[in-house]
Formats: sequence, C-alpha cells, structure tokens
Amino acid sequence: MANGTNDKPSVKQQRDARRQEKVAALKKQQERARRNRLIGIVTASVAGAAVVALVVAYVVTSGQPRQDPQAIEIDGVQTYSDLTANHVAGAVDYAMTPPAGGDHNQIWLNCGVYTEPVPNENAVHDLEHGAIWFTYDPAQVSDAEIEALQDFAPDTYAVVSPFEGLDSPMYVSAWGAQLPFANVTDDEASVSDFVTKYWKSGDAPEPGAPCTGGVDGEGKIA
Repeated sequence: MANGTNDKPSVKQQRDARRQEKVAALKKQQERARRNRLIGIVTASVAGAAVVALVVAYVVTSGQPRQDPQAIEIDGVQTYSDLTANHVAGAVDYAMTPPAGGDHNQIWLNCGVYTEPVPNENAVHDLEHGAIWFTYDPAQVSDAEIEALQDFAPDTYAVVSPFEGLDSPMYVSAWGAQLPFANVTDDEASVSDFVTKYWKSGDAPEPGAPCTGGVDGEGKIA
C-alpha cells in the first residue's frame, strides 16, 4: 500500500552516486595501470626497452592511454609535501590557511556540516583519514552560496565549516592539497575534479580511518 513516501533519490544523492561511480572507475583504471607496469618490468627482461615503453604507455586490454586520479590536472591547486602527522596537545601554528595537513589533535572531528568554526587541529585529523574540508569566509559569501556548498559536499568524509579571514571566498582542502575558489556554481568543474582526485584518496596518511565517533564542534547540523 502506498504510504505517500517519495523513494526517488534526491539530487544530492544522485550527485554522490555519480561521484562514487567516477572515483571507483578511476581507481579501477589505476589498478590496471599498476598491473601494466608490472607486466612492463617482466617483459623488459625478455623483449627489451621497446616493449616496456609500449606496455607502460598503453592499457593492455583497451589499447588506450592509462588514466588514474593522480593524472587529473586542476588549475589553481596548491600542494604541500613532507607534512608531519604527529598527535599533539594544544594549538598548532599551521603553514597554510586553512590548514591542509600537519600535526593535529589525537581526536578527529566528526565529519558533517557546521555553522560555527571548528578546531583546526581536529579537522586536520579528518584530512589524515582521507576526508576533504570545505571552508568559507562568511564575510565574502552569501547565504545562497553557503547553502549550495553544503548541498554540494559529499555526505561522508567531508567537513563544511565557516573560516574567517580567508584570502578567497571558499577553499576545499585535502591532506597536502587545497583549492581556493569563489563558489560551487561558478567553479563546479574544478571543485568536482578536486573531489574526484582527493576525496578518500589513498595518498592520505590513514585513508579509510573513521570520520565518525570523534568529537563534534559547535553548530553541527544533524
């Protein structure tokens, strides 16, 4: 018997599903490329460098150049290497604003949407687990732009929170990388590429570690 409930997925759920499918496809291509590199190493001992170059350059099964998330190029991305990941007590003086990795509190922040600033040290712990962190300067954005950002963010492994004093209206940060942008409407392509490349990335120090069961900041939207 119909109960009046609309079971059709929401636009946000459909977007998240497409995003998951895209990430899964890219990771599958990356695994295929790794197998190709192994084949290339073995082949090199038999047939020489020419065969190695052919195998490495092309995917064996399709004859197409290999692709993986790391191959995505995004204009404006800032990257940081050699970041430490120690658990510390108290505040941390980060080298970038907003933080995109470094020493952090031993307890992670529960992922989700927040209407108040969250502690940097707990949010950075989320980045260590493969989450991404969307920040916005309330003085530079409208309520509509904030709502669009909250709707755009993945339902899992993502934090959205205000961050005063940014040099760009909005940022999206992952461990060792971040992208400044104006809003998700005008910059959807580049922000989507960033999410595809860095969301739940295996390059984070502890990918797949929890993004729940930690601590909540103020103003968390249930």
